[in-house]
Amino acid sequence: MADPHTALILIDVQEAMFSYPGMKLYDEEGVMERIVSLLDRARRSGTTVIYIQHTEDEEYTKGTPTWQISSKVTPLPGEKIIEKPTWDAFHLTSLQEELQQQGITHLIIAGMQSEFCLDSTCRRAFSLGYSTILVEDAHSTFDNGRLTGEEIVRHHNGILGGRFVTLKPASEVIF
Repeated sequence: MADPHTALILIDVQEAMFSYPGMKLYDEEGVMERIVSLLDRARRSGTTVIYIQHTEDEEYTKGTPTWQISSKVTPLPGEKIIEKPTWDAFHLTSLQEELQQQGITHLIIAGMQSEFCLDSTCRRAFSLGYSTILVEDAHSTFDNGRLTGEEIVRHHNGILGGRFVTLKPASEVIF
């Protein structure tokens, strides 16, 4: 039985992340396998699933193919999708209201991109008093010219973990 106070939050797992010519997310296939596994386990347990969908500029223009949530994690009827115009999933969205209405106090976060939307959302969740698990091997990003995607993921796990979030590998997340 799911903890009714817990939600799986999937951030920006959208087709755009997989459509940049010549660019791949760090450990793209492994990260997606782990996100799919988390989603399956959350659904089987009855845990609330909330999708965060970035909506702005060219790749994320509402209704375009790249804006769509990845077909590997297509939302089911009744699963909430919250559009966001900024890196922070709480800023200018209904996420806080939705979580409060459902009595959710514990977040399990996975998705894209480590140094942008995941980082901003994890810090904001901490500031709002949520107990948060960042799934340390279920988020990713791209090389940025200074650091590899792997270095960015490792850095953000190190910065966020123990301060703003509890880190857990996907295999240890229990719903």
